[in-house]
Amino acid sequence: MFLERKQDRDLKKGWIEVISGSMFSGKTEELIRRLKRAQIAKQNVQIFKPSVDDRYAKENIVSHDKNEITSNAVSHSSQILLQANQVDVLGIDEAQFFDEGLVEVCSQLANAGTRVILAGLDMDFKGKPFGPIPQLMACAEFVTKVHAICMDCGEIAHYSKRINPIQDRILLGEQDNYRPLCRRCYNTQR
Repeated sequence: MFLERKQDRDLKKGWIEVISGSMFSGKTEELIRRLKRAQIAKQNVQIFKPSVDDRYAKENIVSHDKNEITSNAVSHSSQILLQANQVDVLGIDEAQFFDEGLVEVCSQLANAGTRVILAGLDMDFKGKPFGPIPQLMACAEFVTKVHAICMDCGEIAHYSKRINPIQDRILLGEQDNYRPLCRRCYNTQR
């Protein structure tokens, strides 16, 4: 019995953590904080982002507050599995921009003993579920919902209101294209 319990303890345990919320809510900041703590703990950390997101840097993940951490830019979720090597903690930023295969990639990594931490928008600018985030939230062991401050009334915001007339679902930008709004202010401006 003791040997079985020791063997169970020796098995690496993986899980999935999702950090979601609106634009300007601190998702990337929280992701960077968790990943840097893992690095301080001398864990093997690898970080990925979608290659489409080159707002601040082609490779690094950079928060709106200019905090950054080195990452690998990939164009498809399958590339994450190919590049992940003996990793304890794997971070993914802007997860909403990845294909639906990201859910299976994260599950495979967690099943193999990796702690997977993702950050991404849970809704697009129309208030609709965005990319693989809803499925990831459903299968994650831990979900953290972060909020911005409504730019109109100062209440808690979790909608990303697009102020640019472009209607494409994906439009990279910052305060020039988006404003965080609460439910009431978002609904009055639809």
